[in-house]
Amino acid sequence: MSWVFAKRSTWWARWLPLLLAMGVIFFASNQPAADLPNFGLWDLGVKKLGHFLAYASLALLALRAVLDWQRPFLVAGLLVFLYALSDEFHQMFTPGRNASLVDVAIDMSGALTCLWLIHRQKLVPQNP
Repeated sequence: MSWVFAKRSTWWARWLPLLLAMGVIFFASNQPAADLPNFGLWDLGVKKLGHFLAYASLALLALRAVLDWQRPFLVAGLLVFLYALSDEFHQMFTPGRNASLVDVAIDMSGALTCLWLIHRQKLVPQNP
């Protein structure tokens, strides 16, 4: 996994994957509720797991983007938190969708779990 954190030389190589992931999340959250798939009995669990995994991935990409900054884990967590808040705000204007602090909490639990695992397993090189 340390290849994910290999030294990158350009701004685009660091930030483009994060921005693309943010765009995918924005697109998904922009879908009206009537257009979303229904997973029957599993619907709530599948969608909340989707939040958890999407924001875990976003945290990984955010950490990659800010790895050479001071306190990269804190900055990555803050970026993801602000994006989660903005995404829920955005959903207030999408038909059939609403803003939910529970979703922000699920998003952040995914992000913080990812960041914690990376830190705990020492997957980030000491001098990126």
